[in-house]
Amino acid sequence: MKQSQLFTKTERFAPKDEETVNAKLLSRAGYVEKLMAGVYSYLPLGFKALKKIEQVVRQEMNAIGGQEILMPIMHPKENWVATGGWSGIDVLFKIKSRTEKEYVLGQSEEEVVTPLVMRWARSDKDLPLAVYQIHWKFRDELRAKSGLLRGREFLMKDMYSFHADQADFDKFYEIVKQAYLKIFKRFGLTAKVTEASGGSFSDKISYEFMVLTDAGEDDILYCDKCVFCVNREIAKQKEGDPCPKCKSSKLSGAKASEVGNVFDLDKKYGQDFNLGFTNKDGEKQYPVMGCYGIGISRLLGVIVEKYHDDQGIVWPEAVAPFKVHLLSLNKNDQAEKIYRDLEKNQIEVLYDDRDLSPGEKFADADLIGLPYRLVVSDKSLKAGGVEIKKRNEYKGKIIKDKEIVKKLK
Repeated sequence: MKQSQLFTKTERFAPKDEETVNAKLLSRAGYVEKLMAGVYSYLPLGFKALKKIEQVVRQEMNAIGGQEILMPIMHPKENWVATGGWSGIDVLFKIKSRTEKEYVLGQSEEEVVTPLVMRWARSDKDLPLAVYQIHWKFRDELRAKSGLLRGREFLMKDMYSFHADQADFDKFYEIVKQAYLKIFKRFGLTAKVTEASGGSFSDKISYEFMVLTDAGEDDILYCDKCVFCVNREIAKQKEGDPCPKCKSSKLSGAKASEVGNVFDLDKKYGQDFNLGFTNKDGEKQYPVMGCYGIGISRLLGVIVEKYHDDQGIVWPEAVAPFKVHLLSLNKNDQAEKIYRDLEKNQIEVLYDDRDLSPGEKFADADLIGLPYRLVVSDKSLKAGGVEIKKRNEYKGKIIKDKEIVKKLK
């Protein structure tokens, strides 16, 4: 894409009402635009980055047998009354139609997915199964803050699994946990699996996937020597105590942001709707269910919190909207040729063909933060090629034009 065609522009200063790194940089670089507290528009660059995150998550959910669907955002009140969520969950957005009927904007989908799936899951032979979607969610947060880390409207992957018994659920639960760790690793994130309460979903222990960041709103205790990690809210330990798991290290405290969670829902939702399946003895049973969430838009913010410097964002390749930022310093003929070669070889490139000074182009490239920068200039042409530099490296080097595609492939 040619940068002159982008309708958005970078900004020199961050919006005055943004406090976190992710909100400041994503706004300045033209990835997002705040409409109101907790609600953002995703601009061309931001939308492409969201889609990159979606695709990684989709690949890993498909790999463990998840079937993708798309469920409604607006739910009937009756479903939420049946589960106790109508009166029991305080973050619901409730709306009333002109005919006085009441609805909920989905903050989760158990109330929809249970009757949907159980329409077809009539016997134990139809189980196990798992369905997921990537869709918008709504929560009436009293104080939406931290940019994309805590919003009133956000993009989420939510998956729901249905099992004939607890043992089968436990087996799949572990499979999903490992898939989550693989997803976060692909984004360059180290997520700590943290014990937490089941909240409004269940009285069982759930697991949250936490990434350490000063912008996070969770307080955790963790061990540097092993995998032990717990949310302070339910912890029996305190900072500085010996690790209860490995005994070889003291617990550290940190701020963290939740990027995913897994819940054991037990048989609650099948029982709430009185929807079950027939086992091999002809008896009615209720399915054991699990719920598995990943915050897609939140991940975008968390990645920026982790990967940035004083000049701007430093995207991991798996998330970057383009792999290459091509800058032409008044050498458009040569740059156009390189641009066409990159596109022909299916290397995603943002081509800065604008009539701006070199300093402005370099500053924008650092702010936008694509993994590779190519510069076509008098200096590079005299040296016999084009300058290539990784965003996280200090110095670039000159390579021949014919080597560009091979280098980037």
